[in-house]
Amino acid sequence: MKIMILGTGGRLGAALAREFQDYDVTGFNREQFDLSDLDGLRTTLDPMSFDVLINAAGFTNVDACETERDRAFLINAEAPGVLATICNAKDAKLIHFSTDYVFDGEKRTPYTEEDHANPISVYGESKLIGEKNVLAVENHHLVVRVSWVFGPDRPSFIDAMIKRAQENEKVDAIADKFSTPTYTHDIAGMLPQFFDRAVEGGILHFANAGKCSWQKYAQWALDCCRDAGIPLRTTTVGALTLRDMSGWVARRPAYSVLSSAKYAELTGKTPRAWREAVADYITRFYSKR
Repeated sequence: MKIMILGTGGRLGAALAREFQDYDVTGFNREQFDLSDLDGLRTTLDPMSFDVLINAAGFTNVDACETERDRAFLINAEAPGVLATICNAKDAKLIHFSTDYVFDGEKRTPYTEEDHANPISVYGESKLIGEKNVLAVENHHLVVRVSWVFGPDRPSFIDAMIKRAQENEKVDAIADKFSTPTYTHDIAGMLPQFFDRAVEGGILHFANAGKCSWQKYAQWALDCCRDAGIPLRTTTVGALTLRDMSGWVARRPAYSVLSSAKYAELTGKTPRAWREAVADYITRFYSKR
């Protein structure tokens, strides 16, 4: 099976390229493949042969999307539709990654694939339209929504918190924003089940089990570092609120926990708990440093 991965310079795309070594994989990073150049997408992909195209690329800077709206919609909304059309012509499957930020955060129980999406930022809005553009091209394409993605290939929130705790005696994180950390290793492990499998509705949520605030997430990471003997200047994470984040341009949903119940029903497997996944990550990649 020939797999094409877009976004191999990013956290998720790099993990997929590394984990899929048993397949015939071709990968492109942002410098090699510009999603904002729609004609270039066609010119590059039309002569190529592949069975599955995985789009792990996008304009993901949530605040920058507010000030670069046209670019956000070009990359996150228009390009996925073009990719889906290209895949149709090749009888190939597109797996397109989306985000928990398509939801407004007003709900207080995990969001399912059937819940109404109502983004409150340009980033979320552009990603939602990208989903719709992919699904409008009917060919068993798949949209996978993930949340708070972390992994070794590019620093994320968890790495920033650990770095701060190593350098400072005071570390704070937001205590009133909730979702679920999701490990790139686990995403890569579950994805091949859907290379040649259709999903009703075309949308699938995948996140590690449970929920937490950014404060709880950071605190658990520091607890794991302490237990692993990784030196820190502080082991306690203080509390901030969303109202404290005056420097943010875009609004973020206060609650965007994704339900993986559909995934569990389809596969008979439940994603492991986020605490276990974070502990695994720190053991693998921080204990060696």
